[in-house]
Amino acid sequence: MDPTDPAAPSGAEWPLHGLADDVRPALARALAEGPTVLATIVALEGGGPRPVGTQMLFGQGFASGFLSGGCIEGDVEIHAQEVLETGRPKRLVYGEGSPWPDIRLLCGARVEILVEHLDSDDAAARDLLTHATQRRPALWFSDGIRRVCAPAGATPVVWPGVFVRRFDPVSRLVVMGGDPTALALASLGAQAGFETTLVRPKGPLAAPPLAGVAYSRAAPAEALAAIGLDAWTAVAVCSHDMTLDHQALLAALPSRCSYVGLLGARRRLAERLAALRASGLTERDLVKLRAPIGLDLGGKAPFEVAIAVIGEIIATRHGQPALERRAEVAF
Repeated sequence: MDPTDPAAPSGAEWPLHGLADDVRPALARALAEGPTVLATIVALEGGGPRPVGTQMLFGQGFASGFLSGGCIEGDVEIHAQEVLETGRPKRLVYGEGSPWPDIRLLCGARVEILVEHLDSDDAAARDLLTHATQRRPALWFSDGIRRVCAPAGATPVVWPGVFVRRFDPVSRLVVMGGDPTALALASLGAQAGFETTLVRPKGPLAAPPLAGVAYSRAAPAEALAAIGLDAWTAVAVCSHDMTLDHQALLAALPSRCSYVGLLGARRRLAERLAALRASGLTERDLVKLRAPIGLDLGGKAPFEVAIAVIGEIIATRHGQPALERRAEVAF
């Protein structure tokens, strides 16, 4: 579909709405203004560009998220506006078996999308936002008419036709340091959708001019404790100060955080590991450490390192086995 088609989502000439993969921030804003429409990929055959569970949000004159490479968004928005007006859900099929054969998916996939109306006081949507605020994983159950949102691990009644989607807390990134590499990493992390905090103990009073990046001047242990290190948090230690690095690693490695990386020369790694062991960390703690930090892309410039680190964090999140082999080599 031509992105300049007037039926395309708002702003689709440059579809910046598609940069947001998590609909929850947009959902919170939309529900504060009135009803909205949620479109979810509930079935997929043939390997489309977006997986089952991908969502897009529509309201009066806005869209957030994306469902394909631009093939169907404009048509989905037309149906979403109808659902917004009538309140009645729809199930849309594109590809094989679609009633709209003129809308072609270049990937050859068959995509089924549930389009549902959410009132501003929708209980399930409000529960979803509460779980997100409190950083609890949650399960979303919906057939388009009936909806339930419950903490992950709960077992609400599942009924015929229901679609279930898991929501994890938003990924967080804590960057320890203040040099150009740390700044590039914090900036890229924020752009990549991480809730990002730059920690520079006793740093400048003014926060760095980086959009979407929080700032802390506290000591490493104090800063990390205040942020909270859960299973959806990554810590990148890049301070170039052996003492600060050590303090940060002592706090991060025994925690529940999913990733801890250390910037520094490989030749100093044995010395650093020995100091951490002497401070009481166990081999179970140390195996979490990615050092030297980042995928080996060969680049050393600030944004090259930042890309390598963000790539490694994402690969760790998705359980790439190659990273496990890399960790064995590093140690």
